[in-house]
This record gives sequence, structure tokens and C-alpha cells, in this order.
Amino acid sequence: MRLDSTTFPVVKIIFDAPNESGPEDAFVVFEGLLAREQAFLLLHEKSVDENAHEHSHEERRQASIWMKKNKQALRTFVKGMIQIEPSAAQRLALKPFAAMFGKAWGYPLLVVESKDQAWALARDVLDEQISDVAHF
Repeated sequence: MRLDSTTFPVVKIIFDAPNESGPEDAFVVFEGLLAREQAFLLLHEKSVDENAHEHSHEERRQASIWMKKNKQALRTFVKGMIQIEPSAAQRLALKPFAAMFGKAWGYPLLVVESKDQAWALARDVLDEQISDVAHF
């Protein structure tokens, strides 16, 4: 997994792209994003692949420990993950997973059909966060 923050506050997440320093490096990068203490969104532009990499028990365990350690920051600063999925059937199939995802990670999984919809939704979600702060 690799995180690309060049378009922050929209951070592209690429699950099938390895980090040079290994999988742990993605969590270090993620912690750096959380340390900014600014709202951001994750954007996954690739369609859901039925043949996607299945995480090992150890990878899931490490992710779970990391999530627990960063639970409050995740809930505070990550406003969602947007998944682009052109297939209507796949979008429908993702609904139950999205509910579980939100409970586990502390932020919603938002599924859209296209890149244009993803960027429009990202603007809407982030604008909402700014106006919430302005009315605080």
C-alpha cells in the first residue's frame, strides 16, 4: 500500500503499490498525515478487483493494532475513503462491506461511479468540514 499526499487534503491510496521501505512504511506515512491535524480524505481510484491481494493474518493483526493506537486521530481527521467503482453490481455488493469498514476504521467508505463524482464528493465533504469549523 502506498499513500500519495501530493493532492492533500485528498490523499490517494494505492493498495497494490508497494512502498520502498515495506508495508510498515505506509503506516508511518499515515501517521504523518494524522500529525498534520487537518481534515483529509482518502481516494482509491482503482476498481474493486475480485482477485485482490488477500492480507495475511499478520498483516491484519498489525493493521488492527495500528488502528487501535490511532483510533481517535482517525475519527477526528479522516473524513472518509472514497472508492471509485464503475460497476453498479460491485457498488451494490460493497454496501455491506462499507458498513463494516466504517465501524472498524472510524470513518465512512463512500462509493461512487467515476473519478469526476469522487472529486466532487471530496470537495463537498471537505467544504462541509470547513463550514462546521467556521460555525463552531
